[in-house]
Amino acid sequence: MGEKHVARDVSEGHEVRVGKEPEKVLSRRGLGVLAGVGLAGMVLPGSASAESSAPADRSAVLPTAGPPTAWSAAAALRTAYLGTYTSQPGGGTGIGLAAYRPGRGELALTGGLDGVANPSYLALAPDRRTLYTVNEQAEGAVTAVRIGAGRPPEVLGSRTTGGADPCHLSVHSGGRFLLSAHYTSGSLAVHPLGRDGNLGETSDLVRHEGAGPDPQRQEGPHAHQVVTDPSGRHVLAVDLGTDSVYTYRLDERKGTLRACGRATTRPGAGPRHLVFHPAGKYAYLVNELDSTLVVCAYDSRTGTLSPGKPQPTLPPGTALDERNYPAAVIISPDGRFVYVSNRGHDSIAAFAVRREGAELRLASVTPSGGSYPRHIALDPSGRLLFASNQKSGRVTTFRMDRRTGRPSSVGTPLEFPVPVCVFPL
Repeated sequence: MGEKHVARDVSEGHEVRVGKEPEKVLSRRGLGVLAGVGLAGMVLPGSASAESSAPADRSAVLPTAGPPTAWSAAAALRTAYLGTYTSQPGGGTGIGLAAYRPGRGELALTGGLDGVANPSYLALAPDRRTLYTVNEQAEGAVTAVRIGAGRPPEVLGSRTTGGADPCHLSVHSGGRFLLSAHYTSGSLAVHPLGRDGNLGETSDLVRHEGAGPDPQRQEGPHAHQVVTDPSGRHVLAVDLGTDSVYTYRLDERKGTLRACGRATTRPGAGPRHLVFHPAGKYAYLVNELDSTLVVCAYDSRTGTLSPGKPQPTLPPGTALDERNYPAAVIISPDGRFVYVSNRGHDSIAAFAVRREGAELRLASVTPSGGSYPRHIALDPSGRLLFASNQKSGRVTTFRMDRRTGRPSSVGTPLEFPVPVCVFPL
């Protein structure tokens, strides 16, 4: 085993050692050579805004020591967690922590939890006290991190997943199981969760079979996302390698998955992620290999997903210097706009939702403010959008126009090494 995990508070310079680090194994999933960037020790903003629609999670933002003024200055700030690749050149050292003011949006780095290997995707427990991350490496693992007001984050423990390169995870709607998707092995894992957020041993491992027409990216199954539908009845897994979305039922007594359906895209599309409309009757599926977005009808009773006609994620006639790979797809809290990040074109496409979710229209395409926006996320209010620009080492912030849905860049970008996930609370 390596060095211990270290929780760092940049604003105060404290270190709290809280456990051991999993072995670091080079990920097989990197696309292209990443630019090496350094960790920027930004200064925590000195004033606070009370503008927020939900209680702020202040974990690792409040100083662990210091005068009362330091606490009050940070009290209204919100937290964002940052994922990275620790095994890549110029990568980070673990999970990054940042703060932002809801009314302004500009991110400031406040610390980090060192020693967590390749935390490339993050998810939060329903009680908001535990953060989960994949450890994207050849011997895949998932890690649980305790978060809470007024104390630094603490690693509760890690479990191997039985698959290679887990790249996505989510907590089942019942709150008792963690689901993870493995890119290289094309498999799904299930871990039971204890009442304290701790991870149990793997209760199930399901591997997809098949391939697609792209010999470089679809030589076998590549599970890229696993989520629970809005009804809580079914689990859907998006597989880039087999051009498929699989539907499962989770047995909440045994923690096992039972296959009950499969939807296919056109060959070579390479589906990556999907997001549901709040009403639950439609889902929006982004395809990485052909730069398209698909409206899918969804029957929550049977878990049947029915893909419609694909539409481009870029304006007609767009000329590119390199191939474009759409990555993330998200939806505004009110269900009026869908957003897609375009890697290569380096933009964020906004789609207006029409006909109660049955139709999408491209409304705008905005530069992402960096190179290779792998992940985008909205803050809980839906007023701010954050983009993790992987190759340029920059997390950018946008203010959302609620009428048009168009993002507008605000503030100074946060420099962070190989940012691949941003998770604002």
